[in-house]
Amino acid sequence: MAGRVAGKVALVTGAARGQGRDQAVRLAQEGAAIIAVDIARTISGMEEFYQGATEDELAETVRLVEAAGGKAFAARADVRNFEEISRAVDEGVERFGRLDIVSATAGILVWDQPAHELSEEQWDRVMDTNAKGEWHTAKAAIPHLLRQGSGGSIILMSSTAGHKGVAGAVAYVASKHAVVGIMRSLALELAPHFIRVNTVHPTGVPTPMIHNDRMYRSMRPDIENATLEDSKELEAEGNAIPVPWVELEDISNAVLFLASDESRYITGTELKVDAGFTIK
Repeated sequence: MAGRVAGKVALVTGAARGQGRDQAVRLAQEGAAIIAVDIARTISGMEEFYQGATEDELAETVRLVEAAGGKAFAARADVRNFEEISRAVDEGVERFGRLDIVSATAGILVWDQPAHELSEEQWDRVMDTNAKGEWHTAKAAIPHLLRQGSGGSIILMSSTAGHKGVAGAVAYVASKHAVVGIMRSLALELAPHFIRVNTVHPTGVPTPMIHNDRMYRSMRPDIENATLEDSKELEAEGNAIPVPWVELEDISNAVLFLASDESRYITGTELKVDAGFTIK
């Protein structure tokens, strides 16, 4: 059987690890060639929260995509810089000859910072990566989609924080709400061209963004040297379905659905993969 995105080319940002890597591999399993983009370094100022991906991890994504039977082109680019992401997209399209799917997944999280204590630099860093970065990614990709004239699918990664407030994460929440606004506007602009635009809203997902020592200490300040096991019960309390998080494959399968022709008339939609977090 042909794959659900056979013959298509997918751009994935944040592809070096976590959700981005898993999406790249899942789309490759279903027949897509992958343009894998990542900054592949720790963003200055984020060291106190968690370490960013590396060049070796981006290379491993390429290996996994190829092991899944797909083709991959990898590029390092900072989505905050339009020239960098535009160049990466152009080079990927030149390599594969087209572009059909965009999954803007690159993002960062600053947490445990009350709004009145958050620095200007932290606010700008999060907003520039999560909101402006997703706009930059779409901005770089849209001309290729329009030029082809064969439609396409743009998936912007939001969060349950794009629906609800989260204490101590005002910049992240603002950025993920902004992504929804970007999606709604792009969906209207691009619908006449059969280019669909949607958002995905995960609850917690087991990636380095939330699974790190600082997060464990933040969630369980009552325990010295708290670990993942110490935080699981608290994480599960936030979801209506009693699980601490959803798995990478749950998000990747949602992205695959929105990327495929199975969702050909779905646009402007906020797809929650959140174990009921937003209804609790």
